[in-house]
Amino acid sequence: MSDFPLPNNSSDLTGQVALVTGTTSGLGWRFAQVLAKAGARVALTGRRVERLEELAEMIRADGGECACFRLDMTDMANVTEVVAQAEKALGLVTILVNNAGIPDAQRAHKMDQDLIDAVFDTNLRGPYVLSCEVARRLIEAKQPGRMVNISSVGGFNYAGGGAALYSITKAGIARMSEVLAVEWARYHINVNCIAPGAFSSEMMDGMMERIGEFYKQTPRQRLGQPAQLDSTLLYLCAPSSECVTGTIIKVDDGQGSR
Repeated sequence: MSDFPLPNNSSDLTGQVALVTGTTSGLGWRFAQVLAKAGARVALTGRRVERLEELAEMIRADGGECACFRLDMTDMANVTEVVAQAEKALGLVTILVNNAGIPDAQRAHKMDQDLIDAVFDTNLRGPYVLSCEVARRLIEAKQPGRMVNISSVGGFNYAGGGAALYSITKAGIARMSEVLAVEWARYHINVNCIAPGAFSSEMMDGMMERIGEFYKQTPRQRLGQPAQLDSTLLYLCAPSSECVTGTIIKVDDGQGSR
């Protein structure tokens, strides 16, 4: 006789505390609302504090619970401090969504050192440091957790459009998800990855200003909408996906399959 419900697909996150990076716009803006709607208490993070407060008002008006924290992913002291701040305000962080990222949009040999550092720190080093800090606290508390890292199909396919380092770091965060899943499986910390294709966002708007409406060359000739990632995010954070770890899910509308 199974103790699991039929079907075993609950996405109720009541009692969980989720920390989401890069919630001032784009996918992170949506992710934070989705997790709050599912019952989690959400730590909103990013550099534009006024945008965090705007998002917080929306979540609270919809009955959710959240708190705002300024976070610069290039400042490693800030990256570790924000976990303690979120825990003090909301409780132990049990869900981490590493969403913050920046493009480079320059040829590799033309990038200056400051931009190289910013892309590496924001897209890869910061998420690694943050993941380790969250894991350390979960392990000490003997509590399970979920981590969802946001990669990109650009980490698996690169056509030479001038975003080489972005592709490298997004491939890195996908591999980070696989190895940390193995590292922390014994502690019941699941680490997974979503690799989106081209989705509508503030960052995507800036990219199209530079290189044009490239999505018109994709199979469905459209951008995805952030809401179309809701089900994948909730699946990886939900209790019912407890056996899923070290997995990369591509949600790209066929864009990466050309």
